[in-house]
Amino acid sequence: MARERRKRYHPPGTQPGTLAAHAEAGDAPVRITSFLYDANRCEERTVSPSGVSSLSPPEGGVLWLDVCGLSDPSVVRAIGDRFGIHSLALEDVLNVPQRPKVEWYGDHLLVVLREIRQPEPPEQMAFLLADRVVVSFQERPGDAFEPIRERLRQGKGRIRSEKADFLLYSLCDTVLDAFFPTLERLGDSVEEMEERVLVSPVPETFLAIRRLKRELLEVRHAVWPARDALNLLLIEEHDLIRPGTKVYLRDCYDHTIQLMDMVETFREMASGLVDEYMSAVSNRMNEIMKVLTVMATIFIPLTFIVGVYGMNFDTKASPYNMPELTWAYGYPALLLLMAGVAGGMLYYFRRKRWI
Repeated sequence: MARERRKRYHPPGTQPGTLAAHAEAGDAPVRITSFLYDANRCEERTVSPSGVSSLSPPEGGVLWLDVCGLSDPSVVRAIGDRFGIHSLALEDVLNVPQRPKVEWYGDHLLVVLREIRQPEPPEQMAFLLADRVVVSFQERPGDAFEPIRERLRQGKGRIRSEKADFLLYSLCDTVLDAFFPTLERLGDSVEEMEERVLVSPVPETFLAIRRLKRELLEVRHAVWPARDALNLLLIEEHDLIRPGTKVYLRDCYDHTIQLMDMVETFREMASGLVDEYMSAVSNRMNEIMKVLTVMATIFIPLTFIVGVYGMNFDTKASPYNMPELTWAYGYPALLLLMAGVAGGMLYYFRRKRWI
């Protein structure tokens, strides 16, 4: 998730609706899988780009076209021509990354979300909903939709007995549910970082906090507009979204609110980690300075004693000129005096709780 991504823009003056290959898609071929299903059956097959024009939903059923890869704009254009998708919607599918949003185009709509699943980098998910047709676009192989595919294959749940809007809800709900494990991991990282700040406030810890804040910010950028997009699906009246499906979409909307609460909580904790780190570094520096100050303070009287005995008084000129210089035990006695002074000062500092 820490991979840096830059949004690709068309050159200035480009005609609206111009389709160009996704800049990071590479040369990997586009894979198209179709699911034609109704209450009684589900037919799954791989479709070639040339076979898109012959696809149509079954009578009374739904067609789900799952497109993996954005390296070939002609495939997106062929899908748009087959189902009458607006050119601006197709342009948003290929211009990655888009801000999560919902766009209405008369008889069809576009839903754009961001999927964040560790350890994979963020990925844009675009869904087109038309009459009995759902088209999903993803940047690369690997997604969280396999449980939905299994329910379609085995006829579990109510998805095969519902219309296309319920499939759209199921896909959106799966994308949002994938955020929770990521946020749980980030929450564990925040708690672990709190202990690291207290135990080891080193520059590497500060860099780890910065990375954690960037990851949380990226999740926030994916969840916050998704909340607004789902709210738009709830309040807008359209024949493609039935009132019964809005009940489930409201549950998706609640998930985005819950995700936002988690993200904001973790971001506040991560911001507090920076303050804790600075406090820990300052406290550590204060402890170091205290130790150095104590050592310097102890050596001040010892330096005075050594300085006095370094003045080279002549003991023959006067009996008061340091008579202990001629004493046999003068040197060890002086060392004991200096040790006593140092020990006494340490004891005094300890009693005062300065050390």
